[in-house]
Amino acid sequence: MTLVNRSPDDDHEDDDALRQAALGWFVRRRDTAWRSGDEVAFQTWLASDARHGAAYARSDQQWERFDGMPDDLMVRMRRNLARDKALMETLQPSPAVVMPSRRRFLQPAAALAGVAMVGGVGVLTWRHMQVQPTWVQAFQTERGQQRSVRFPDGTALRLDTGTRMEVAYYRQHREVRLVDGQAVFDVQANATRPFHVLAGSLRVTVVGTRFSVRHTPGLPGNDGVRVAVEHGKVRVARADAAAVGGADRLADVLLTAGEQVVGDAQGVLGPVAAVPSDGIAAWQNRRVSFVDAPLGQALAELERYGPTGLLVRDPAVAALRLSGTFDPMNPATLRIALPRVLPVRLQETAGDQAEVLPLR
Repeated sequence: MTLVNRSPDDDHEDDDALRQAALGWFVRRRDTAWRSGDEVAFQTWLASDARHGAAYARSDQQWERFDGMPDDLMVRMRRNLARDKALMETLQPSPAVVMPSRRRFLQPAAALAGVAMVGGVGVLTWRHMQVQPTWVQAFQTERGQQRSVRFPDGTALRLDTGTRMEVAYYRQHREVRLVDGQAVFDVQANATRPFHVLAGSLRVTVVGTRFSVRHTPGLPGNDGVRVAVEHGKVRVARADAAAVGGADRLADVLLTAGEQVVGDAQGVLGPVAAVPSDGIAAWQNRRVSFVDAPLGQALAELERYGPTGLLVRDPAVAALRLSGTFDPMNPATLRIALPRVLPVRLQETAGDQAEVLPLR
C-alpha cells in the first residue's frame, strides 16, 4: 500500500478551495439568471461530498452577518474599498519571484477575496454582495387566473391574468421586471431602499405607495405601458432617461394620487390624465371597461382571461366601436350584450363558437 504524505499546507489549500466553491454557488443561486438546470448541478455538487453542505451553510451564515452590519461599518467599508483594490494590485506576485510555498502565495489573495467576516471584507466578496441580489423570485399567472403575492418586506401585489414578472431585492434597492401583463403594487415604504418597476421602455420609481402598471406588448392597441396611482407618488421615466436628459417632459413625469400616464414602445410619455372612475385596476373586481374601443381590440383584451368563443373575420365588424363594462370571466354575458349594443348578429359555428356578423 502506498501512503501519500499530506502537509498542513495541502489541507489549508483544500479548505480555501472548498470555501471559494461554496461562496461561488451561494452567490450564483441569488442571481436572477439562476435556472432549474443550475439547481440540479448545485444539488449534485452538494451530494458529492459531506463537507459541501457544511461549507455552503457557513456561506449563508456569513452573508447574514454581513447583511446585519451596522451602517457606520458599511460606510467605512465603502471608504476603504479603493484602498483595498489598490492593495490587491500590489500583492500580485512577480513571475520572476519563486514563492517558497503555495500556501503563502494564497494568503494575500484569500485575505482580500475570502468570505465576509465582521472584522473585514474582501474586495471580491464586497463586489459580489453589492451587485448580487439578496432575494430573487419569479411569479406568473395563467390565463384566467389572478393571484395575490407578498414580498419579504411586506410589499403586496395583485397579479392579473397572464402576468409574468421577475423580482430581485438588493441591499440598496428593490426591483421588479414586469415582462408581460399587469399588477397592482402596494409598496412597503423604505426611503433608503427605493422600489423600481421596469416595464418595457419605462422605469417606475417609488418609495411607498399604491399604484398599477400594465405592460402587454403583444396586444394590439395596448402595447404601451400604463401607470396609474391610487395614493402616494411615483416617478415615471424612460429607462434611458439619464442618457436623454431627465428633465425632458417626454422622458420624466411625477404622478400623484388619481393620475395616470401612458408611454409608447419608445418610452415617450403621453399627457397626464385622470384615473377612470372605476379605479386604477377594475380587473380586480372582475370588470373590464371599454370607451369607444374597436370591437376587435376589445375582444382581444377579453381573450386574455379566457376564450370568448367569438370570431370576427369582417374588418368592418372589427372596427365597430364598443363602450361598456363586462365581466371577463363570464363570456356568456358578452354574447347576450353584443347584439344589443352593436349592429351585429351572432351565427353559431362548429364547436362552441359563434361568428360576429353585420346585420343585413
